[in-house]
Amino acid sequence: MTETIIEPIEKYGLRQQARPTVLFSKIGIVGCGTVGQELAITASKHGIEVIFLELSEQLIHHSLDEIRKELDRQINHWGLTSNEKTIILSRIKGTLSYEDFHDCELVVEAIKSKQRESRLEIRKEVFKNIEKHVSKECIIATNSSTLVITEMSSELEHNERCVSLHISITAPGASVVEVAKGLHTSDDAYEKVMKFVKLLDKIAIPVTESPGLISVRLFVVFLNEACETLMEGVSSMEHIDQTMRYCFNMPLGPFEFADKVGLDKVLRWTENLYSEFGLSRYIASPMIKKLARANRLGRMTGAGFYEYNSEGNKIVEDTCC
Repeated sequence: MTETIIEPIEKYGLRQQARPTVLFSKIGIVGCGTVGQELAITASKHGIEVIFLELSEQLIHHSLDEIRKELDRQINHWGLTSNEKTIILSRIKGTLSYEDFHDCELVVEAIKSKQRESRLEIRKEVFKNIEKHVSKECIIATNSSTLVITEMSSELEHNERCVSLHISITAPGASVVEVAKGLHTSDDAYEKVMKFVKLLDKIAIPVTESPGLISVRLFVVFLNEACETLMEGVSSMEHIDQTMRYCFNMPLGPFEFADKVGLDKVLRWTENLYSEFGLSRYIASPMIKKLARANRLGRMTGAGFYEYNSEGNKIVEDTCC
């Protein structure tokens, strides 16, 4: 009887070392608020696995629920199918442990905190925790626009792989991502992040490290001037927004824009910029401070410069001041 010879097929295939590697097959996100959710959805749509870290199981479930709501909204607007939603969700996971970032090629910090000093120290601690559990090749990024990556990464052992990656989600269909290189950032890490942005079908804008980058520095001054125009009685809030929308083809006027961002966030931007540059144009308008003290923070609280219904749609009449 002829003996059957069984051989493993592995030796007839490509060597493991010769197999092509996929850049950014898995990323991590620390903090899955509005920005983290947007990044998770966008990355997952492009075939990238996403794992996000939150402080509790409750926050993990909340983030996943918000992601589902956004995907359902896209389905209702014919931008997505139910099958695509299922595939996208299958690539997104939540965790409570930094250890689960061990095989990520990129981890983005997208947390939300209040005081500037605490924001900086908290982010430094986040960066240290990330570094403990990722490979030396993993890129560590922040979504912060007003805190500079050089200072945030100053205490890391390998701060050459740290980059600022500011993702704008304030305007409908925003496709710009500002990418800033820190003092220690290597060319290799920077170029990889630029490729990552393009992989997401976004426009990568190279920026020299500076608090506020481009978008925040210009918007803060823009909003302050809109508030000054309103307080002088030049025109109504709605008409100022209409003027900017229709004269300059903006999707949102300055007051609508601020309500979408959140006035608490706008205040943090102004505080950081004024702390850095000491210029009066970065001091928040008294109108912004007044609304923030009243917890009128914009869409998230149902009232800001405007008031909003339960679906988040603006009630048209002027309600501010």
